[in-house]
Amino acid sequence: MGISDFADSLARRVEGVGASVSEALFEPVIRLGVTGLSRAGKTVFITSLVANLLDRGRMPALSGAAQIRAAFLQPQPDDTVPRFDYESHLAALTGPAPHWPEGTRAISELRLSFRVAPSGFLGGVRGMRTVHLDIVDYPGEWLLDLGLMDKTFAQWSEGALSRLASRPRGDDYLARLAAADLGAPFGEPAAKALAEPFTAHLQAAREAGFSDCSPGRFLLPGEMAGSPVLTFAPIPPGDYPRGSLGREMERRFDAYKREVVRPFFRDHFARIDRQVVLVDVLGAIHAGPAALEDLRQSMAGILAAFRPGTAGFLAGLLGARRVEKILFAATKADHLHHSQHARLTAITEALLREARDRADFAGAKTQAMAIAALRATTEETLTHDGRDLPAVRGRLLDGRNAALYPGELPADPAQLLAPARGGAQHWLDEDYAIMGFAPAAVQLRPGDGPPHIRLDRAAEFLIGDKL
Repeated sequence: MGISDFADSLARRVEGVGASVSEALFEPVIRLGVTGLSRAGKTVFITSLVANLLDRGRMPALSGAAQIRAAFLQPQPDDTVPRFDYESHLAALTGPAPHWPEGTRAISELRLSFRVAPSGFLGGVRGMRTVHLDIVDYPGEWLLDLGLMDKTFAQWSEGALSRLASRPRGDDYLARLAAADLGAPFGEPAAKALAEPFTAHLQAAREAGFSDCSPGRFLLPGEMAGSPVLTFAPIPPGDYPRGSLGREMERRFDAYKREVVRPFFRDHFARIDRQVVLVDVLGAIHAGPAALEDLRQSMAGILAAFRPGTAGFLAGLLGARRVEKILFAATKADHLHHSQHARLTAITEALLREARDRADFAGAKTQAMAIAALRATTEETLTHDGRDLPAVRGRLLDGRNAALYPGELPADPAQLLAPARGGAQHWLDEDYAIMGFAPAAVQLRPGDGPPHIRLDRAAEFLIGDKL
């Protein structure tokens, strides 16, 4: 490290300590990370959470709501991070032609500030206080990349190659790899000839419901599209000569970790102290046992990237951050009748058992629950062959109105997790249906946010202690 690099690092630490002291002593800041894999509903979750914190009529479980005298949006503190486009997303969800907004494709941030009245014994002595909630939205695909930091190129390649044969378009890449001369002198066309089919395989695997599709920037490249740092692929182990295609694949993997993954961890992820992980459990069940098992393994890997536990007051003053609370939220609970919600929560808890145990052991508080950040359905009972079936009704993406009975989730989560772990190709006696519902038209009364399921309980777990 050069003198200028050292000075820059030291200045950054001094600024961080100053900000931490100000936050801890005067205006506390809750830095909430929101992530989830593709189609888990991150954008909808943040939009509805902010709307319901601004207008708290539908938040009875948020114990501190009565002490909030005002809530307002402010410019986010990070000038180089795009603002989460809350207004446009809310208009998409609650406007005259409601539709789902565009999903998360890059990191963004939003600051929501509260003026909170004192309570308790010292309520008559203390004045109003300000609490800031900084919400950081980032793609779950980027979070999976944090697991690469402790892996060598050989270790990553071994894992990626072992999954290819059983995943969509994996055979295409393996055929291209078999035809490549990895020991030949490097040429950019040869690198692209491997990177492009590997990227196509990752995209197809994600569409098929698989969760572990890293490197994540291959799926959401942004301004890095076509750059050398995103033009590599897994290869078999070997002693490839210097300047060869095989050696360049390894060099680019190391550059990806250094130039893409580590800056994200340092600048954004390491500063988070509360975390929401949104999980599309119903989508994984619908996709089949292999997708459900892949989701389980991915969630365990994601937790390994967190730094769970309590930093303590002094450590907080010095800028140290720990993820104190982690909420694992199974989304789209409105796709099920409420009588099935307890089973969805139990399946989520069992699915994330390994991840939760690791966080609990480190001192973090964790919770799993089934939620719908924006309720898009109503409940009704269908009659079929003399049986009453608990169903939900909503507007489909094509505009039609339909009722759905998605099947009954098992009371014992092992009925799903055991065949998934055992490598079953299909569920033996059930076909778990799922439909894509569009947002329902809503007319919000003054003081009410958008309708939801258990979003108030999620907020209570995440920030209730700070209000």
